Amino acid sequence: MLPFQPPKLPSTAAIELIRLSSVVPVWLPWPLPPGWLVTGFGEVGDERSGGRASVVALSGPSVTHGPADLLIIAEEPGIGLGAAFAGLDGPDPGQGFDDGPPNAKIDVLGHPTALWCVTTAPDDRAVYAGEALGNWLWTIGWPAEAGCLIALAQLSLLDLRETAPLDVPFGAFSPKLEG
Repeated sequence: MLPFQPPKLPSTAAIELIRLSSVVPVWLPWPLPPGWLVTGFGEVGDERSGGRASVVALSGPSVTHGPADLLIIAEEPGIGLGAAFAGLDGPDPGQGFDDGPPNAKIDVLGHPTALWCVTTAPDDRAVYAGEALGNWLWTIGWPAEAGCLIALAQLSLLDLRETAPLDVPFGAFSPKLEG
Protein backbone atom coordinates (compact mmCIF):
# COMPACT_ATOMS: atom_id res chain seq x y z
CA MET A 1 0.00 0.00 0.00
CA LEU A 2 1.40 3.38 -1.00
CA PRO A 3 1.43 6.22 1.53
CA PHE A 4 -0.59 9.44 1.42
CA GLN A 5 2.13 12.08 1.52
CA PRO A 6 1.78 15.14 3.76
CA PRO A 7 -0.43 17.66 1.94
CA LYS A 8 1.23 20.58 0.23
CA LEU A 9 0.29 24.16 0.96
CA PRO A 10 -1.16 26.13 -1.96
CA SER A 11 1.74 27.68 -3.87
CA THR A 12 3.48 27.75 -7.22
CA ALA A 13 6.28 25.63 -5.72
CA ALA A 14 3.75 22.97 -4.68
CA ILE A 15 2.34 22.88 -8.22
CA GLU A 16 5.84 22.33 -9.57
CA LEU A 17 6.57 19.52 -7.09
CA ILE A 18 3.35 17.62 -7.72
CA ARG A 19 3.40 18.02 -11.49
CA LEU A 20 6.96 16.65 -11.67
CA SER A 21 6.31 13.64 -9.41
CA SER A 22 2.83 12.62 -10.53
CA VAL A 23 2.29 9.63 -12.79
CA VAL A 24 -1.45 10.40 -13.02
CA PRO A 25 -3.06 13.65 -14.15
CA VAL A 26 -3.18 16.60 -11.77
CA TRP A 27 -6.59 18.02 -12.67
CA LEU A 28 -7.35 21.69 -12.30
CA PRO A 29 -10.56 23.37 -13.47
CA TRP A 30 -9.46 26.19 -15.75
CA PRO A 31 -10.58 28.80 -15.75
CA LEU A 32 -11.60 28.50 -12.12
CA PRO A 33 -15.25 29.16 -11.32
CA PRO A 34 -15.81 32.79 -10.22
CA GLY A 35 -14.61 33.37 -6.65
CA TRP A 36 -12.83 30.02 -6.35
CA LEU A 37 -9.23 29.56 -5.17
CA VAL A 38 -6.75 26.66 -5.11
CA THR A 39 -6.25 25.63 -1.48
CA GLY A 40 -3.76 22.77 -1.53
CA PHE A 41 -2.45 19.60 -3.10
CA GLY A 42 -1.87 16.01 -2.10
CA GLU A 43 -0.64 12.74 -3.55
CA VAL A 44 -0.30 9.05 -2.86
CA GLY A 45 2.98 7.42 -3.77
CA ASP A 46 6.65 7.47 -2.93
CA GLU A 47 9.87 8.70 -4.43
CA ARG A 48 10.46 5.43 -6.26
CA SER A 49 7.02 4.94 -7.84
CA GLY A 50 5.94 8.58 -8.17
CA GLY A 51 2.50 9.98 -7.42
CA ARG A 52 -0.07 7.29 -8.23
CA ALA A 53 -2.93 9.52 -7.08
CA SER A 54 -3.24 13.30 -7.02
CA VAL A 55 -5.68 15.64 -5.34
CA VAL A 56 -6.24 19.35 -5.94
CA ALA A 57 -8.25 21.22 -3.30
CA LEU A 58 -10.33 24.28 -4.10
CA SER A 59 -12.55 26.58 -2.04
CA GLY A 60 -15.12 29.13 -3.06
CA PRO A 61 -18.65 30.38 -2.57
CA SER A 62 -21.39 27.83 -2.00
CA VAL A 63 -24.51 27.89 -4.14
CA THR A 64 -26.59 28.37 -0.99
CA HIS A 65 -24.61 30.23 1.67
CA GLY A 66 -21.13 30.27 3.11
CA PRO A 67 -18.01 28.59 1.74
CA ALA A 68 -17.71 25.35 -0.19
CA ASP A 69 -14.80 22.97 -0.71
CA LEU A 70 -14.05 20.79 -3.70
CA LEU A 71 -11.46 18.05 -4.18
CA ILE A 72 -10.57 16.80 -7.65
CA ILE A 73 -8.78 13.46 -7.57
CA ALA A 74 -7.08 11.37 -10.24
CA GLU A 75 -5.87 7.91 -9.26
CA GLU A 76 -4.85 4.59 -10.64
CA PRO A 77 -7.41 1.83 -10.02
CA GLY A 78 -7.03 0.21 -6.61
CA ILE A 79 -5.35 3.16 -4.83
CA GLY A 80 -8.48 4.20 -2.90
CA LEU A 81 -7.74 7.88 -2.28
CA GLY A 82 -10.99 9.08 -3.87
CA ALA A 83 -13.02 6.52 -1.98
CA ALA A 84 -11.36 7.51 1.30
CA PHE A 85 -12.19 11.21 0.83
CA ALA A 86 -15.68 10.19 -0.33
CA GLY A 87 -16.23 8.32 2.95
CA LEU A 88 -16.50 4.89 1.31
CA ASP A 89 -15.14 1.60 2.64
CA GLY A 90 -13.62 0.14 -0.54
CA PRO A 91 -11.01 1.41 -3.01
CA ASP A 92 -13.54 2.47 -5.68
CA PRO A 93 -17.13 3.75 -6.07
CA GLY A 94 -18.58 0.24 -5.73
CA GLN A 95 -20.78 -1.96 -7.88
CA GLY A 96 -23.48 -0.30 -9.93
CA PHE A 97 -22.45 3.31 -9.37
CA ASP A 98 -22.47 3.84 -13.13
CA ASP A 99 -25.79 2.13 -13.88
CA GLY A 100 -27.83 4.33 -16.14
CA PRO A 101 -26.97 7.59 -17.82
CA PRO A 102 -24.35 9.88 -16.25
CA ASN A 103 -25.49 12.51 -13.75
CA ALA A 104 -23.00 15.12 -14.98
CA LYS A 105 -20.50 15.76 -17.73
CA ILE A 106 -17.37 17.83 -17.48
CA ASP A 107 -14.81 18.75 -20.08
CA VAL A 108 -11.50 16.91 -19.70
CA LEU A 109 -8.80 18.08 -22.08
CA GLY A 110 -11.44 19.10 -24.60
CA HIS A 111 -13.51 15.90 -24.35
CA PRO A 112 -16.87 15.50 -22.60
CA THR A 113 -16.40 13.10 -19.71
CA ALA A 114 -19.21 11.33 -17.86
CA LEU A 115 -19.52 11.41 -14.09
CA TRP A 116 -21.96 9.47 -11.95
CA CYS A 117 -23.22 10.45 -8.53
CA VAL A 118 -21.97 8.05 -5.85
CA THR A 119 -25.11 7.70 -3.73
CA THR A 120 -23.45 5.52 -1.07
CA ALA A 121 -21.35 8.47 0.17
CA PRO A 122 -22.28 10.27 3.40
CA ASP A 123 -24.98 12.95 3.11
CA ASP A 124 -22.62 15.83 4.04
CA ARG A 125 -20.85 15.76 0.66
CA ALA A 126 -21.52 15.41 -3.07
CA VAL A 127 -19.46 12.71 -4.73
CA TYR A 128 -19.14 12.07 -8.46
CA ALA A 129 -16.86 9.51 -10.08
CA GLY A 130 -15.90 8.58 -13.61
CA GLU A 131 -12.87 7.72 -15.71
CA ALA A 132 -10.42 9.86 -17.64
CA LEU A 133 -7.21 8.73 -19.37
CA GLY A 134 -7.50 5.26 -17.81
CA ASN A 135 -7.63 6.59 -14.24
CA TRP A 136 -10.43 7.22 -11.78
CA LEU A 137 -11.66 10.80 -11.73
CA TRP A 138 -13.40 11.91 -8.54
CA THR A 139 -15.01 15.23 -7.64
CA ILE A 140 -16.00 15.57 -3.99
CA GLY A 141 -17.73 18.69 -2.72
CA TRP A 142 -18.73 19.98 0.71
CA PRO A 143 -21.44 20.84 1.60
CA ALA A 144 -23.57 18.46 -0.44
CA GLU A 145 -25.02 21.43 -2.34
CA ALA A 146 -21.57 21.90 -3.91
CA GLY A 147 -22.61 19.06 -6.19
CA CYS A 148 -24.50 21.67 -8.19
CA LEU A 149 -21.13 23.17 -9.16
CA ILE A 150 -20.03 19.81 -10.53
CA ALA A 151 -23.27 19.18 -12.38
CA LEU A 152 -24.02 22.68 -13.66
CA ALA A 153 -20.85 24.80 -13.84
CA GLN A 154 -19.51 23.20 -17.02
CA LEU A 155 -16.10 22.62 -15.47
CA SER A 156 -13.21 22.26 -17.88
CA LEU A 157 -10.23 20.33 -16.50
CA LEU A 158 -6.65 20.60 -17.64
CA ASP A 159 -3.69 18.53 -16.51
CA LEU A 160 -1.12 20.62 -14.65
CA ARG A 161 1.59 18.21 -15.83
CA GLU A 162 0.94 19.29 -19.42
CA THR A 163 0.43 23.04 -19.16
CA ALA A 164 2.59 26.10 -19.21
CA PRO A 165 2.77 27.91 -15.87
CA LEU A 166 -0.56 29.50 -14.96
CA ASP A 167 -1.34 32.48 -12.76
CA VAL A 168 -3.26 30.36 -10.24
CA PRO A 169 -5.02 32.23 -7.41
CA PHE A 170 -4.32 30.63 -4.02
CA GLY A 171 -6.33 30.69 -0.80
CA ALA A 172 -5.83 29.45 2.74
CA PHE A 173 -4.89 25.76 3.12
CA SER A 174 -7.89 23.41 2.98
CA PRO A 175 -8.47 21.36 6.15
CA LYS A 176 -10.22 18.77 3.93
CA LEU A 177 -6.75 17.56 2.87
CA GLU A 178 -5.96 16.57 6.46
CA GLY A 179 -9.02 14.31 6.80
